[in-house]
Amino acid sequence: MEAELSEDMILVDEKSFSPNAMKVADDIAQLNMVEVAEVIKLLQKKFGWSDAMMQGMTGGGGGGGMPMMAAAGQVAGGAAAEEVKEEKKDFDLKLAAFDAGTKIKVIKEVRAITKLGLKEAKELVESAPCVILKGVKKEEAEEFVEKLKAVGGDVVLE
Repeated sequence: MEAELSEDMILVDEKSFSPNAMKVADDIAQLNMVEVAEVIKLLQKKFGWSDAMMQGMTGGGGGGGMPMMAAAGQVAGGAAAEEVKEEKKDFDLKLAAFDAGTKIKVIKEVRAITKLGLKEAKELVESAPCVILKGVKKEEAEEFVEKLKAVGGDVVLE
């Protein structure tokens, strides 16, 4: 949901604002959209503004910076929601621990997954907790987790 900002909301005579307001605006301009959305939510909470009040201010053509802030809140809120919806695609496969009785099976499985030599796989398993693979696609990572859990490994996706 993207709000359209009218020209009168964008073209502003900077001389009409106090130095404090200009400094805050400059600071906010340095934030990413998620952080802007957080600032707007904090201001809503601090001043008791409801979402309905903020939306009502965008349509009424009322005073000063409030329509701009409400419109920015809608845009930032939409961007924050889109960013949250994005799912992580690459994972790190971390061997948290393993059963001592299944150490050899875990080493063999780690060796097969990582394509390491026997010595390197053994050292990697013995250094648990450790990351054994980085940047693995979700489906592949879940498959490796199942294989390692089947042989006694305690695995975590990060």
